[in-house]
Amino acid sequence: MGNPKAFLTIPRQEAGYRPVHDRITDFGEVEQTLNTSERKLQASRCMDCGVPFCHWACPLGNRPPEFQDALYKGKWQEAYEILSLTNDFPEFTGRICPALCEKSCVLQLSMNAPVTIREDEAAIIEAAFREGYVQPRTYTRGGMKVAVIGSGPAGLAAANQLNRRGYDVTVFEKDEYIGGLLRFGIPNFKLNKAIIDRRIKVMESEGITFKTRTNIDVRHLPEGFDAYCICTGTPQARDLNIPGRELKGIHFALEMLAQQNRVLAGQTFTKEERICAKGKNVVVIGGGDTGSDCIGTSNRQGAASVTQIEIMPKPPVGHNPATPWPQWPVVLKTSSSHEEGCVRRWCLTSNKFIGNKNGQVCGVEVEEVEWQPNPDGGRPLMKLTGKKEVLKADLVLLAMGFLKPEQPKFADNVFVAGDAATGASLVVRCIAGGRKAAADIDSYLHQKI
Repeated sequence: MGNPKAFLTIPRQEAGYRPVHDRITDFGEVEQTLNTSERKLQASRCMDCGVPFCHWACPLGNRPPEFQDALYKGKWQEAYEILSLTNDFPEFTGRICPALCEKSCVLQLSMNAPVTIREDEAAIIEAAFREGYVQPRTYTRGGMKVAVIGSGPAGLAAANQLNRRGYDVTVFEKDEYIGGLLRFGIPNFKLNKAIIDRRIKVMESEGITFKTRTNIDVRHLPEGFDAYCICTGTPQARDLNIPGRELKGIHFALEMLAQQNRVLAGQTFTKEERICAKGKNVVVIGGGDTGSDCIGTSNRQGAASVTQIEIMPKPPVGHNPATPWPQWPVVLKTSSSHEEGCVRRWCLTSNKFIGNKNGQVCGVEVEEVEWQPNPDGGRPLMKLTGKKEVLKADLVLLAMGFLKPEQPKFADNVFVAGDAATGASLVVRCIAGGRKAAADIDSYLHQKI
């Protein structure tokens, strides 16, 4: 522990975001960075707690006290080596993880100013790439082959871990690019896709084979492999089957987000195919992170207005006694996209979509709801109030989550990881799931030798 009193003298300093008027004109990453001396000072605030709740809260089991200490002392390579022991892709989690570790930091409890663990993590891995600490390695091969179906965070983590264990790994991806959710679900202003490409080059250099545009039916897996890891995510978005759903201008959130990422990658679409918010009144149905991404994308496309509606009540601001420390606090979250301009409303259910004579959506009829305690316990009961109104909408984006996929009964040598196993979750949990699946596959195959 480098400086046991730093948390008393060094205030929490976040890098912050680029100014709104600047960042909404492009799809560049919104988050800024601190210089190395400021970053080391932030790392010095870690108290190396006797019980590191940050480690407890992290699905990957990262060790913040250890890499924070190394970072504070200027031992960047050591910090990278500690971090990479538990996290295959700090460059992803350092950008898009909600930082469960920080919410369980003792400094969050004592002064509402946790250590900047996520930002420090991103700084460490960027320094590692910049200084050449990240180099392809050669692993001894055992002659056994494993197929990974899907190249999202779970698939990439499973492939990386299996490759390090000496298996010949082939990753099959149905789309034209590697990355899955990272590539198509997360906007470039949160994760520049060059960051994914940089990592894929390292993995290819280490011997992993990637095959794109290869749609695998998990019920008929390719032959010639000793084991399989299914990491196909949650492809089915939750729909809203109300009157008017067939109208033009109503899309699933990922249809828009994935298309915009493809446009930024150089692909072109016809006017009829293009989902664009320019000059339109946009209604985003769903109050989560995906809805937030739709807001940021719509503003960058030039939307006339953006309204986000949520059926659940507005979360408490600042503190929620129902989710005390060190649990993840269910409180109101204001993202960088929210800051860029939108109207947020809660306790609204959608009754029907309204269209014009051309079959184009032009409005959404919504109704206020009340949530009442369930006398039998469990989920509260929703009550319609009869208070209805019509929201003007030229473009409606459905961001209500995803359905947990139903997997068939697989053979003993087939393992499932990530969202394909758990339903929609966090990238950090998917990476953890991929790592666990790789360990399980390794254990299984060793038993077969």
